[in-house]
Amino acid sequence: MTTRLFVNMRLATMRGGTPYGLLEDHAVGIESGRIALVAPEGDIPSSWRSAERIDLGGRLVTPALIDCHTHIVFGGNRAREFEMRLEGASYEEIARAGGGIVSTMSATRAASEGELVESALPRLDALIAEGVSTIEIKSGYGLTVEHELKMLRAARRLGEMRPVRIVTSWLAAHALPPEYKDRPDGYIGEVVLPGMTQAKAEGLADAVDGFCEGIAFSPDQMQRVFEHAHKLGLPVKLHAEQLSNLGGAALAARHGARSADHLEYLDAAGVKAMAEHGTVAVLLPGAFYTLRETQLPPVQLLRDAGVPIAIATDCNPGSSPLASLLLTMNMACTLFRMTPEEALAGVTRNAASALGLSGEIGTIEEGKSAELAVWNAEEPAELAYRIGFNPLHLRIGGEN
Repeated sequence: MTTRLFVNMRLATMRGGTPYGLLEDHAVGIESGRIALVAPEGDIPSSWRSAERIDLGGRLVTPALIDCHTHIVFGGNRAREFEMRLEGASYEEIARAGGGIVSTMSATRAASEGELVESALPRLDALIAEGVSTIEIKSGYGLTVEHELKMLRAARRLGEMRPVRIVTSWLAAHALPPEYKDRPDGYIGEVVLPGMTQAKAEGLADAVDGFCEGIAFSPDQMQRVFEHAHKLGLPVKLHAEQLSNLGGAALAARHGARSADHLEYLDAAGVKAMAEHGTVAVLLPGAFYTLRETQLPPVQLLRDAGVPIAIATDCNPGSSPLASLLLTMNMACTLFRMTPEEALAGVTRNAASALGLSGEIGTIEEGKSAELAVWNAEEPAELAYRIGFNPLHLRIGGEN
């Protein structure tokens, strides 16, 4: 049985009571991959005397980071659409002209599972190098049962190839493929629902997601998706209120969604529903930045209602080609006026809640998985303060 005792650190537990749950002069004991001890250095039990003792030199220690909303498995890129946006085209105009998600669909369908894995690995490695131990990966670019399942198999393989926990989401209800033009209900019934059943049967989907928007799927269509997910025992979440307010967040909340994501156009009624049903708000500043949005998500309304706020990269080829969770934290502070403490909670404690993993990760406390990040930093605010600089000293744990 492997036991290690880490000493001489500043410990940001991200538990309540004090800012960042900060503890001074505490030790952390790890036994068989679990946190078995969090105690003042002067009160270390004698049973830990034989453990391997590791001095962290006064460094900052936080829970390992969690990226709770990504699309890192995909084919091709959309650099040309980046140029088009700079030339004045809107996200909706690009999507309606055959670009956007449907553009990535063609490249994803053409790629083999191995090619999808190979292209995703650099993005995955960039996140791991910043102290990330858990990453959510969605399907959503294949838009057939076969290719959606291929994406999720690639995601599972990534978790086998790297020391990281992968959480998958079935996102076939992401966009309408050309072969179903003007037949969204047919697509839901012939691809989204039966594919979800197969993904569940093969152990490929941990949750179900969708895109509720004028350029994607209506609340009524998402209702069908959620009802089928519930029959299969799969938790749900939703891309909602990104470009307009269709009431998707409230719909998701009423269905017990773990999270509603984006939320720039979320209104007070949606906030109230999320608060009542315990749905986490996942904000995605990378998409806000890339699309040059001006409609800010209602951060203060969410605060006032006590809705937990998570943040994530939304790493994808079009609206958020961002593979840095540290930069995401800075963006959350500078663009959304979140505090550095809120940003760190957003990639630890609240991100764990968004994935249904609060009992396992997200805070530093006895009994949880020993997934920690050790930083060359003194103050927790440094993680959100710096731009383009990675202070990670050591990442501990993160294996499935």
